[in-house]
Amino acid sequence: MIKLRHQQPSLWHSGLAKDIEDLWEPWMREVDQLLEDAALVESVYDAQGKRHPKSRTRGRTQTPAEVVLRLLILKHVRNWSYDTLEREVRANLVYRAFTRIGDEKVPDAKTLARLGQAIGPEVIGELHERLMELARERGVIKGRKLRVDTTVVETNIHYPTDGSLLGDGARVLTRTMKKIEKKTGGLRKKVRDRMRSVTKRVIAIALAGRAPGTEAEERRRKEYAGLLTLTRKILNQTQGVLGETQKLSSRRRSGLRSLIETLETMAGRVRQVMKQTKARVFHGITRYPGKIVSLFEPHTEIIRKGKASKPTEFGKMVQVQEAENQIITHYEVFAERPSDSDLLVPAVQEHQRRLGRVPRLVAADAGFYSLKNEKTIQAMGVARVAVPSRGTRSLERKEVQKQRWFRAGQRWRTGCEGRISVLKRRHGLSRCRYRGFPGMQRWVGLGVIADNIIQIGRCLAVKRA
Repeated sequence: MIKLRHQQPSLWHSGLAKDIEDLWEPWMREVDQLLEDAALVESVYDAQGKRHPKSRTRGRTQTPAEVVLRLLILKHVRNWSYDTLEREVRANLVYRAFTRIGDEKVPDAKTLARLGQAIGPEVIGELHERLMELARERGVIKGRKLRVDTTVVETNIHYPTDGSLLGDGARVLTRTMKKIEKKTGGLRKKVRDRMRSVTKRVIAIALAGRAPGTEAEERRRKEYAGLLTLTRKILNQTQGVLGETQKLSSRRRSGLRSLIETLETMAGRVRQVMKQTKARVFHGITRYPGKIVSLFEPHTEIIRKGKASKPTEFGKMVQVQEAENQIITHYEVFAERPSDSDLLVPAVQEHQRRLGRVPRLVAADAGFYSLKNEKTIQAMGVARVAVPSRGTRSLERKEVQKQRWFRAGQRWRTGCEGRISVLKRRHGLSRCRYRGFPGMQRWVGLGVIADNIIQIGRCLAVKRA
């Protein structure tokens, strides 16, 4: 059963409530009023109602929608884990008042994690869009300027090598088969544990990779061949275990459903890793179709953005576009990495859709430039396009890029890099701690909403001062 709000959110008596309210940070006062919007709470309420078919009318009373929304925002504003969120809210009267829990019981960390999973990327997108409408109504953003940039949000994986991926696959397959064997009370053919041999091969490959010369390279290939042989034997054993589970009764098989699904999924991924390992090690093919860099986060891409400090990143490309007052008006997590030059026109179109007007100034880095893009957005009504073309030989173009308005637009554009840095350092977007591509979208969306909440609160506090 779910509800919108607690019936009595205040803390014990009015005198204590007044003392606690005096301790609120300035942005919290403005955000508290902002989060009272009915549409925001209704979006979370609807998402909670979809967890189970009869969530609205049956079962134990869930955490109210208003409290869930405020707890998730507080978590990302402070960049806390769910365990830290539970501890801090239980111990701090200011957080109890801000989240509208009052003297009610604070949900434990596991409950908070489940509630966070119930709020999917679509709901978070609706919350962000409604937040932009509220910011526009209060005069925080007017849509006169637009700046856009991209970054990489990394998935929570170790550095991928073929040897470590094969080792991960062998470990997961062996562990899952042993669980099935234990639950069934024993299989016809006992599961053989080859992990000791696999670990030796993985370590030998790592040591051979450190040494230079053709002799070390031959030794490394030999160890890879041995590791692939062991992995193939484990996969064959996996097929045998799956074949035995097919012969079980439907009642016994139902208790093994999740383990069987895990075994089938991981077996398919390990086969893919074996294929790409053979192609790279023995044939020198590095661009193998459907390449996997993590068995647990298969959506992860290899992205190179030319950074000297981190030439290769493993994650997903994220686009962030802003208007005035450092408010993020739109974000997008791409399933496949696009070219930056393909994103400028859609960014202006999205800005127009959300804010009802074409920006007067558009600023971006050189990666977004193309002559076609510039002419297209100028035809849409953009007066000034501050996107540099560094490879130009045109004297006329060079003179345009030296003009005062162009240089001012580029100085304003660099603030987008600062905003991305804040998102990563302060709101946890340096590395995604949710699983799967929808989890990545949810993680990025909550971080963006948390950052916008603070910025809108500060802007409103300044306007009132």
